[in-house]
Amino acid sequence: MPTSNGLLTRKQFEAQERRTLASYAIPACQSRGRRYPESEHPYRTCFQRDRDRVIHSRAFRRLEYKTQVFVIHEGDYYRTRLTHTLEVFQIAGTIARALRLNADLAEAISLAHDLGHGPFGHSGGDALTSLMEGHGGFDHNLQALRIVDRLEQRYPGFPGLNLTWEVREGLNKHRVCLETSPQKMPPNLSGEAQVVNISDEIAYDNHDLDDGITSGLIQEEALREIPLWRQVGKEIAGRFPRIGAEQRKYQIIRRLIDLQVTDLLQESIRRIRSRKIRGLSDVQNSPEPVIAFSSATERLRAPLKEFLKEELYHHHKVVRMAEKAKRFLTALFEAYLKNPNQLPNTTRRRLKEEDPYRVICDYIAGMTDRYALDEYKKLFHPFEAL
Repeated sequence: MPTSNGLLTRKQFEAQERRTLASYAIPACQSRGRRYPESEHPYRTCFQRDRDRVIHSRAFRRLEYKTQVFVIHEGDYYRTRLTHTLEVFQIAGTIARALRLNADLAEAISLAHDLGHGPFGHSGGDALTSLMEGHGGFDHNLQALRIVDRLEQRYPGFPGLNLTWEVREGLNKHRVCLETSPQKMPPNLSGEAQVVNISDEIAYDNHDLDDGITSGLIQEEALREIPLWRQVGKEIAGRFPRIGAEQRKYQIIRRLIDLQVTDLLQESIRRIRSRKIRGLSDVQNSPEPVIAFSSATERLRAPLKEFLKEELYHHHKVVRMAEKAKRFLTALFEAYLKNPNQLPNTTRRRLKEEDPYRVICDYIAGMTDRYALDEYKKLFHPFEAL
């Protein structure tokens, strides 16, 4: 019930969670808190605040100009890290609500899960991994943690966004020990974090198919050799015999997502019941992830994933752009390392206390595709304005 002034308060949202969430979910009132203590908000739970903090961060806005597979200048209709993130957010929220997990927590993790990606998709990450060998390495998941824990500078009382332990743990796919948790990490993530991981898979597999067909790098005729695509294609043709190619593609991909989400929900609830999952510790200490596809659907998905790998990710045009991107970022990194005075003042000041490799890595990882291309021109094209 709302208060006398007609408003719903945080405490009422928390009470609603206690009534509706499953016993294995994480209600906001049971959060392990933040590294730097803060007073609670009167109208938002801690996970709702985390979601909003991510949305208002600089790193989140930059996702608009960071790409998945296709570099930003190749077309306005291809997915970027931002549109992908929003698709993961939508899928994860749907799954979490159906399983009576905490959708606010799942959505907060979803919005932050790709913050650590550098420019030029996975090829940019590969370049930074090579450049950081022997200097602490680079991993986009751990980089996302660096961003929310330290690199975002928005609050006078603490570095980073000071997110809750549960959101930070959801970004921690490698299960490294978080500073606020001296205990040994359990083998599995929370149910909410598992939902985000598998929603990420569903989104990029199916939407890379969409972008691959749109680009002309994937031919739909070749996809008809894949059992899952052929099965769904026949179903759509039977329901809509006269639709055009663009609508048919959309309807097939829409149905593929629906089939996978439905299977995921059914298999996950089966595992929850068969393993007698009663609380969060049961989820985290389960011998296998609790949120998962059935083995039958995994078998159907495998040829489609292999097709994407061979026909899209290894397509010669994609490989050429990936190699070009690696050359761009390697040249930038080496130029900054040779003469750090070329870095902006705010970045250069960090060199007094930090490893130059890590400072430069943070700077480049934060770049958008467009900014990295412009920076390359400024440093290496003699007639480009500085």
